[in-house]
Amino acid sequence: MKRASTRLRELIARGPTLYVPGCYNAMSAKVLEQAGFDAIYMTGYGTSLSLTGLPDVGLATMTEMVANARYIASAVRIPLVADADTGFGNAINVIRTIREYVGAGVAGIHMEDQVSPKRCGHVAGRLVIPLEEAVGKIRAAADTRNGIDPDFVLIARTDARGAHGGSLDDAIARVNAYLAAGADLGFIEGPTSVEEVKRICREVKGPVFYNMTGVSPRFTMDELRELGIAMCISPNAMLRSALAAMHDLAAQMRAEGPVAETRFMEGFRKHPLGDLHTFAGFDQVRAWEREYLGEEAMRKYADSVGHVPK
Repeated sequence: MKRASTRLRELIARGPTLYVPGCYNAMSAKVLEQAGFDAIYMTGYGTSLSLTGLPDVGLATMTEMVANARYIASAVRIPLVADADTGFGNAINVIRTIREYVGAGVAGIHMEDQVSPKRCGHVAGRLVIPLEEAVGKIRAAADTRNGIDPDFVLIARTDARGAHGGSLDDAIARVNAYLAAGADLGFIEGPTSVEEVKRICREVKGPVFYNMTGVSPRFTMDELRELGIAMCISPNAMLRSALAAMHDLAAQMRAEGPVAETRFMEGFRKHPLGDLHTFAGFDQVRAWEREYLGEEAMRKYADSVGHVPK
């Protein structure tokens, strides 16, 4: 079977635009895979908030980010692109970062040029590191990638458009330097108008990665294709929908007690994912039991109460 990185490269090459939704854990990744997406994206914002309850300001460690990516990549068969923040240090740290993400089964990452600790690319107060330092980090990432998995997709992000003292001119110059240093796609975070996006697509000297969230314009798939954007992510739609649903149910349970949960479950059973035990994989567990433990292991299902896997 081909590596996830190879399959991701093939999806990008197939074009015209690869649309990749964001997940924040293995469960949300499985939902997106079942919905039919060809690839998925691990949001750093969602990872930080779901794992630690803390905002995306560089508080999630490399260990936590890679662990979440490993869980996600192991839970699905489709390629995973993951947020790697700033690479978690200087160019030397980046060498280990690439090794860890490749080892976790991730197909590609994006890495940004912010000062550490970083923050969400659509929140004010960002600073970027000097260009020479940033290019060195991309070179280290590309050299490490080339030595262990040449197909691993390296997406170079600059926050210079919206950073303190930054500009779109600086952002375009930076991302072109990163592409020249070995990145596969250029990612300018936070353009604020359609005209800025058009200029990015004209002047970036390589495939463009676009984050359709926050302050940035929204486009239809036809518009993304017309612009020539190679890959587009919607990082936190799943996270927001989960937050909204959980908040609404929690409010109903607080007001009405257990009857609210009963009513919710009655409706949920009619949902395509309403058979939670099957979605979670209990059918596969029973199949493994039959294959590797033998028919004797099947006897425990005969007089046991509860969901019976197929």
